[in-house]
Amino acid sequence: MKGLFKYVNILITLASVAAIIYGFTLLEESPEIAKKWIGSGTLALFLVAMPMFLIRASRGKKMKDYMLNEENIHKMRDSQTKQSENKNRGEN
Repeated sequence: MKGLFKYVNILITLASVAAIIYGFTLLEESPEIAKKWIGSGTLALFLVAMPMFLIRASRGKKMKDYMLNEENIHKMRDSQTKQSENKNRGEN
């Protein structure tokens, strides 16, 4: 199932890009139809393919680690001070 989800996402992405390219090739002949192809490809890309990718990529990860809260702010500050201390030691 996991592999199928990956290939469906790739298929939707390729179909969306193909629809956008097809729309740009039709642009001079029939601009109204071309705009529909470009728009539908863009919608499919950003409203279907991107969320599918984000769901697949974030599966099994803790969202708490990516949220900006007091605990994570302190961790970032501590890691920055450690990095600056290491740089200062290397310069001396």
